[in-house]
Amino acid sequence: MRHKAPVFASAGTPLPDRTVGEVVAEKPSLARIFQAFGIDFCCHGRRTLREACTFKGIAVQSVLEQLEAGYAEEDETETNPALLPPMELMNYIVETHHAYLRKELPRLLAMSEWVSMIHGGRTGSLKEVYWLYCEMVDDLTVHLNKEKQLLFPAIKALCSGKTAGIPLDVTVAAMFLEHEDEGDTLAWIRTLTNDFTAPPEACNTYRALFSGLAELEEKLHRQIHLENSVLFPQVLALSKTV
Repeated sequence: MRHKAPVFASAGTPLPDRTVGEVVAEKPSLARIFQAFGIDFCCHGRRTLREACTFKGIAVQSVLEQLEAGYAEEDETETNPALLPPMELMNYIVETHHAYLRKELPRLLAMSEWVSMIHGGRTGSLKEVYWLYCEMVDDLTVHLNKEKQLLFPAIKALCSGKTAGIPLDVTVAAMFLEHEDEGDTLAWIRTLTNDFTAPPEACNTYRALFSGLAELEEKLHRQIHLENSVLFPQVLALSKTV
């Protein structure tokens, strides 16, 4: 059974009252605008634009002007993964995002440990970055295994016309909470690293670590966005029809 890609139900709703997550799902390039304003489009993507701006203390009109200009730009040539049917989107997440994390998490862990040992005596925040990153790696490893062994097989069953075999709403709710924890940890690491800005005297490994952490944040935000704002709502709706 092939399930169709999502149709964004609130497309006719005024932009301030649409959710941030759905806006990015519809046009991924708009994520850069939310990032520039410090608006969370992944872990808190269920907020409307108006709610997100109120939370950040930003004038809605300032964001609207840039979003409307972004909508006017030509569509990206790349395929938008948010438009994939649920099964294909799940496979995309596994092949693209899970594969990236399983490769990158240990690499950055080794670098973070080295930088903490060599430079942590002068810059204590680097030790805290290492401790936070160790905790995040442990949490993410457990999280990825839950998706691989529990949630994604249930989604595969649903897409085949079978029952999920697990309490899907409870499982998805737990995933949402874990995503929020991961987002909070990343935000704290960003603060401790001064927005991933290495000092002028930093060695190459120090700089490479900060660059890698910045890329990790960007990739993980996109994965969480695709799951929270696209895949999870799709499969919850699908579970009510099987």
